[in-house]
Amino acid sequence: MKRFFRLVFFIAIAVLLFWLGKQFGSKSVSQSILSNSQIVREIAELASLEVQGNASIKRSNITDDGEWTTNLKKAFMENTIWVSVPYTGKYGINVDEKSFKVTVSDKKITINIPQPKLLSYELKVDKMETSNRKGWLLFQDDETYTDVQRKLYQTSREQLENNQLYINQSKEKLTKIIRQYYQPFLQDHELEVIFGNSAPVLLN
Repeated sequence: MKRFFRLVFFIAIAVLLFWLGKQFGSKSVSQSILSNSQIVREIAELASLEVQGNASIKRSNITDDGEWTTNLKKAFMENTIWVSVPYTGKYGINVDEKSFKVTVSDKKITINIPQPKLLSYELKVDKMETSNRKGWLLFQDDETYTDVQRKLYQTSREQLENNQLYINQSKEKLTKIIRQYYQPFLQDHELEVIFGNSAPVLLN
């Protein structure tokens, strides 16, 4: 909620300064808000996308191949581990990168912004669910269980890092917020956002 009010505050500043510039005929006021990359940087940082879901993994040393010996193997030698953990991830841009830039001309505003990426990933281990089946001849192996959890974190994080759906949703959220910020100036300016080396996105 605090993040939301900060975002509203920055957008309100843009509208207020635009109104003041109109009222008093001050071009310097409008130019200041147009080219203030620090405010746009703050807005882009606040416009992060949060996602939630469940990461799960199953590991077993027995393959159910339909052979009559499968049930026998399960009874004596099976070691099957299943783990499911809720996660929270956050997508956005790294505002410390040098590729962030605001360029303003008489008729055009260009925002160069890094590609959105996974900024944080947290497994909620306090809500973890597990299942473990062992054959009669096997004993508890804590190292195997720890290895499964480590593998779960690595694979699920990698999947989110390459999830184009979430990355595109993050882009959409960023462009929507930036457009809202520059809305008062779009009557006489063209606005485009460039993510990394991708093609420009026109927001008028």
